[in-house]
Amino acid sequence: QVQLVESGGGLVQPGGSLRLSCAASGSIFSIYTMGWYRQAPGKQRELVATITRGGSTNYADSVKGRFTISRANAKNTVYLQMNSLKPEDTAVYSCNAGPGATMLPWGQGTQVTVSS
Repeated sequence: QVQLVESGGGLVQPGGSLRLSCAASGSIFSIYTMGWYRQAPGKQRELVATITRGGSTNYADSVKGRFTISRANAKNTVYLQMNSLKPEDTAVYSCNAGPGATMLPWGQGTQVTVSS
């Protein structure tokens, strides 16, 4: 069974940067459009960014120009570079298949807290 393991979160001041990683087990990783999602306390999970197998990307308006999604298929890993972080970016970040695809079992996520 495919497992997703996210890492790289932490506490950062507004304006700071973090780089998240999501490592997937299993060879099916390379056939998926992958996405990063986030869920803030009391809010629904939202899609932040997606990347196709070929590298085409899409972003939520709230993170466009600040976040960059990338993937290394050979390493079964997807990344999220987050710059110019804002307090409203505080959430648990998780990766999974992109919208419309069969979702994989969710990992534990990684907590991102933006606070001074």
